[in-house]
Amino acid sequence: MAFIDYYKILGIDKSASAGDIKKAYRKLARKYHPDLNPSDKEAERKFKEINEANEVLSDPENRKKYDEHGKDWKHAEEFERANQQQRQYQRGQQQSPFGDFGGGDYSDFFESMFGGRSSSRGRTSSGGGVKFRGQDLNASLNLNLKEVYETHKRTLTINGKNIRLTIPAGVKNGQVIKIKGHGGEGVNGGPKGDLNITFSIENNTKFKLDGDNLHATIDLDLYKAVLGGEITVDTFDGKAKLKIAPETQNGTKVKLKGKGFPVYKKEGSFGDLYITYQVIMPKNLSEKEKQLFAELAKLRTL
Repeated sequence: MAFIDYYKILGIDKSASAGDIKKAYRKLARKYHPDLNPSDKEAERKFKEINEANEVLSDPENRKKYDEHGKDWKHAEEFERANQQQRQYQRGQQQSPFGDFGGGDYSDFFESMFGGRSSSRGRTSSGGGVKFRGQDLNASLNLNLKEVYETHKRTLTINGKNIRLTIPAGVKNGQVIKIKGHGGEGVNGGPKGDLNITFSIENNTKFKLDGDNLHATIDLDLYKAVLGGEITVDTFDGKAKLKIAPETQNGTKVKLKGKGFPVYKKEGSFGDLYITYQVIMPKNLSEKEKQLFAELAKLRTL
């Protein structure tokens, strides 16, 4: 579509006031009115141009859109949405686990959104009017920590349509996954938008998640801490036996390699589990136990 300069048609500049626009329109409308120019096709064409220019420039909102977007002023809202989507691309949204959707430079992005030559991703093609990419849709998915410990499939219903997803193990709270082509419908045959899913992960376990590592505090009785021995502890996916070294101090931390949380998009890779021992002092000691502790205390002072 060729650019039509409405200001030039009315013979005014871009700083013209509303009064200047009205005055210019009335003058030209009288000059080219069909009643004064019967059977004059050129005058008829000019009269239509003048009316079109006046309709746009005499309306403050339309004039603002025209000043910002020129010939595409009627699609100002789509342009604003495209600007927003471009900024999202530039911020580097997290990549979907279902494929690499690429980035593309600014010019390629707008050509793919608003027509012109075919983009490198084949989103639009020339001819048949301006094509607009559909609006991106946003959805949230609430899961708990145990549900994202393993890769699994889940069906979401978006706008009445069922979408079957594979949720990768290790997805994090607040993480956004983009699913191409599951957003709003395009305009004039333009491509569909994308679906952005934000994950909300609730930790309802006794483990603290730090990146891909897990942390837990385990109670250790005084006798085991002093004498050593063996205990069984809970891990995220089962139990494990630990050897307690004699004279283990309160706050001692041990690492169970590979017993942490799965690493996102790295099948078979896990973080570590860190266990912190909390030595528990005995309560309700018998007289005999108190005597024995007293004897131990005397031995420690010798």
